[in-house]
Amino acid sequence: MPRFIGAMAKEIERKFLVKGPEWRSLVEDRIRIRQFYLAANTGRSVRLRIANGEMATLTLKFGSRGRERDEFEYQVPLAEAEEMAEFAIGRVIEKTRHHVSHRGRLYEIDVFGGELSGLVIAELETPEDVPASELPAWLGQEVTGDARYYNASLALSDVPEAVA
Repeated sequence: MPRFIGAMAKEIERKFLVKGPEWRSLVEDRIRIRQFYLAANTGRSVRLRIANGEMATLTLKFGSRGRERDEFEYQVPLAEAEEMAEFAIGRVIEKTRHHVSHRGRLYEIDVFGGELSGLVIAELETPEDVPASELPAWLGQEVTGDARYYNASLALSDVPEAVA
């Protein structure tokens, strides 16, 4: 039986393109991620993510309000997740997620591989909206709300020009 990882969470999620390499010296942890979508539609998605080839998580996301969406996560057996990869829609995304802290907040910086090689996106998920003055200098253009940079779009649509 799948295990629910946590209570449904409201999150404020912001995304930024990353400029320069300064963040690399601040990396605290790295996770290799392979993820794919089983279903995606306007305002909802079903994603499977395999971390370091060891753990699989099923994520359901609802809402299209830009920064704030409802999210549910469940741990699933790794073998079952690998089997479900046969039902993936679009491309399988491969990336390395780097954890970097700045002013007590965790930034997840994804360095994409494969067809998306060259794309580097930082995500900040917080319960509060962080003012621009508290963001690190290595963040580039904010792409929050730009559907081209949603993980589902990266799996299902054309490669954004930031990569090309």
